[in-house]
Amino acid sequence: MSAEPVETLPGIHDFDFIHGRWSVANHKLKVRGVGSDDWDEFPSTAWCEPRLDGLANVEQIDCPARGWTGMAVRSFDIPAREWVIYWISSANGVLQPPVRGRFHAEGCVLEGPDSDGGRPVIARYIWSDITAGSARWTQTFSYDGGATWETNWVMDFTRAAG
Repeated sequence: MSAEPVETLPGIHDFDFIHGRWSVANHKLKVRGVGSDDWDEFPSTAWCEPRLDGLANVEQIDCPARGWTGMAVRSFDIPAREWVIYWISSANGVLQPPVRGRFHAEGCVLEGPDSDGGRPVIARYIWSDITAGSARWTQTFSYDGGATWETNWVMDFTRAAG
């Protein structure tokens, strides 16, 4: 029995849109989990490259305005037919627990357990408004097991020229 070629797997090319270089406008809550509406806005840049014939990709986000960099490692879980994303920040160098999810008509929703300042949360990442030249990433946390959600970070990606 032969394995299905990676390049023909349904869903394997879902994250191809993010490959390349981007300018990013960040809108991040200054304090999460307390009902705040005080947002910090700052720029960053990002680049993403495919790996393993599209089975994975690596994205780096550079934010000199706030003194950090971060890296997302995305991989396509073939048996589950879903994407798995891991995050590492220069703030602590810790590989965060993964979020998992699939694309649908409006974009992609990924979820997983995490913590925020020692508090357990469910993290939800939403990719939406995807075009050839732009995309939106939204991070929401639930502090109550999924009953309610707080949007705490929005990143608007615009493809960089050149």
